[in-house]
Order: sequence, then structure tokens, then C-alpha cells
Amino acid sequence: MKKPEWGEVAELIHLSTNFWYQSHGLGQIFKGDPATTTLFCEVYESLDPGCCIVAVNDETQKIVGSCFYHPRPTHVSLGIMNVHPNYFGASIASRLLQFIIDFANERGLPVRLVSSALNLDSYSLYTRSGFVPRMAFQDMCFSVPESGPGFSTAGQEQVRPATLDDATAIAALEEELAGISRAKDYEYFLNNTAGIWHGSVFENPAGEIDGFLFSVRHPASNMIGPGTSRNAEQAAALIHAELDHHRGGTPVFLIPVSCDDLVKTLYGWGARNCEIHFAQIHGEWKEPSGIVMPTFMPETG
Repeated sequence: MKKPEWGEVAELIHLSTNFWYQSHGLGQIFKGDPATTTLFCEVYESLDPGCCIVAVNDETQKIVGSCFYHPRPTHVSLGIMNVHPNYFGASIASRLLQFIIDFANERGLPVRLVSSALNLDSYSLYTRSGFVPRMAFQDMCFSVPESGPGFSTAGQEQVRPATLDDATAIAALEEELAGISRAKDYEYFLNNTAGIWHGSVFENPAGEIDGFLFSVRHPASNMIGPGTSRNAEQAAALIHAELDHHRGGTPVFLIPVSCDDLVKTLYGWGARNCEIHFAQIHGEWKEPSGIVMPTFMPETG
């Protein structure tokens, strides 16, 4: 992808994603103008310049497919992939995917992604290509009153806003608990030049970070995550803090289905389910030893 093509790729993301959800009886994911999805180009190109590939129709020179990817020291993350509805079934997605698998194989790295359990076409695309579902997540959403969540939760007094000085400790905690390294993602969030990111950390009595959680608030992405913590109580306190930052909004967050205590707590708050996602891995996998909450901006399964 070249910079003059950002607008065309943004329109493709907006069109193809909404088309799939609407054609399956679901609502639009992107409710704003197609220009809002330029966010994906802006964020991903800031983090990983040149890491988006496109499929172009030879006759019309129109972009009919795109896929972002994110090289990291421990893995390659597959970002958002889109194909124009007129080209569904033309093997474009499989060719884009194979490019990224080959890229990762050349570097001896696994590929990680988070995919919708509702989209069996994409699920089949990934599993046929050698990806293995390793974790399932409940997509939960919560409508935050303008006055804030309106309740308290255990441990919230140990949560504070994250600062740039926390970036190294945040990345180290995620590598310890989840086995992945992406320090520059957190430095990017905490620099927050776009003014759309926020982060919280959970500090233990010794002043060490035992959990963190970020969120993005933008017309194209209103999500809480990514985050990692040592236990469910810390995760709940961090979610509470980020919900407070989304007053008047309805953010989405991904919770491991196996974390029954955390899920029960969130139901008690009034959170509801809106989708199911799988973390899929092509290559080596490490079972997380804590609570992991992935997101789609930027994506790391």
C-alpha cells in the first residue's frame, strides 16, 4: 500500500466489513463515514511503515483486497484483512494470507490473529492454512453513563493512569504472562499523538505493575484492550478504570471465556455479549499464565 491509496483502502475496509455483517443479518460495524476507517492506515503505518499488502485488479487498477501485518520480536500479527464483496471466493484472501505466512516463516516466527467465530469463511481460511484456535473470547459491551460507571470494584484504588515511563514494565509483564513482545505498541499508545488512546496500570503494594489495560476511542474503533493482568480481580479493576474513561460510550472488550469469575463480575455490572472471537496461531504457542484481553487496534492474537 502506498500513501495515496489510503483513502481507497479505507473505503474497502468500511465497505467489505459492513457488507459481511449486514448480509448476515447483523448491524453495521462502522457506522461513520468511510473516511473514519482511514484510522487503520494511520495507526498501522505509524507503527509498521510499509506493512500492508494490496491486491489490485489488472484491468481497472482498483484495489480489491488489503491486509495489514505487524512484525514483532516474538511473532507476526495479522491485522485487518478485507476483500471487496465482488471478489469473494476468488482466492484473494488466501493469497494475501500466504504472503504473510511466508514472511513469518522466513523469519522463524509464528503468526497470531484474532478472528470472528461468526465468520466461518474466515475461520476455514485460517484453519485450512494451518492456524490452530487456542483461546476463545467473549466480546462484551457496556453502555457507560455520562456520569461514569456508577459503582465501585475491589482493587480500584490500586489503579492509576499509565505514563510513558511505564512502557518498559508493561511490555515486560506481557512477555512474562503471554509470551509476546511489543514494546513499541505501548510506547505509541502512551505518546498518544492522535489523542485517542488511554491506559491504566494496576500497582501492587511494592509499586510493581501487575496489570495494564489500554483503550481507544474513535468513530472507527471504540474498544478496551489490549491488556494483561495476573488475576481476574486486577482485570476487573482495570476494566472499571477504562470504562470510566469512556463515559457516554459503549466500548467493546474481549474476555477469555475460561475466566468465569471475571465474566460473572461483568454480567453483574450489566455488560452483555455481542460476539465471540478465537485467538488463532500459526506456529509456536505459549499458554498464557494470566488474563489476556486482546483487541483489534492494533491486533495481536
